[in-house]
Amino acid sequence: MKTTILPLAALGIALAVPGHAAAKSGDVQFKLLGTLVAPDGKITSVKKDLIGLPAGTQTKADDNVVPTVAIEYFLTDAISVETIAGVTQHDVDGRGALAGAGLVSNAKIVPATLTLKYHFGKDGGIQPYVGAGPSYYIFIDEKPGATAVALGATRQKMNDKVGAALQAGIDVPINDKGLALSVDVKRYFLRTTAHWYAGPTEVLTTRHKLDPWVISAGAAFRF
Repeated sequence: MKTTILPLAALGIALAVPGHAAAKSGDVQFKLLGTLVAPDGKITSVKKDLIGLPAGTQTKADDNVVPTVAIEYFLTDAISVETIAGVTQHDVDGRGALAGAGLVSNAKIVPATLTLKYHFGKDGGIQPYVGAGPSYYIFIDEKPGATAVALGATRQKMNDKVGAALQAGIDVPINDKGLALSVDVKRYFLRTTAHWYAGPTEVLTTRHKLDPWVISAGAAFRF
């Protein structure tokens, strides 16, 4: 029994930072993070097809790594609200019958997100949390990809869309001044519609599942 208790006690001491207090009601936490955004992007349905998509056509959005900022306000000692700021950019390429085809180029996305979070952990130790909330994906300056242009597309548009996000993460204190390391994982649930135009005529309309994984790591400072 003693051989079990002693390592556990040592682990608890190692995880605690002397003098580091857990968050309190009214605290604000600021995070500067590097973020991997890994969307799906596959077609779930075709609403309009005036160009004759080959059977088996599918799509995939590429991944991107971007800087993001998170700002969090503690409503109570354990409950907080958090929003993030950042812009991510993605291409959408063909799969299956259109493997390698460039369909969407440089679609910039602002993933406006607000989550309500619940924090676990003891005072002075690591602080795991879970959260959930709504998101609103804003698409900016998207363009038809090279293959779509070669087929006559002159314009491309993605619909802005409301979605939802689930969140889990951990803040690990570094010192007694509010500095911590933070790792955060979100899974978004989002559907959007893509439109391709040749001049004024809409020639292709497809529904897509984005559902990105958003994985972040960086520094947090609470004050």
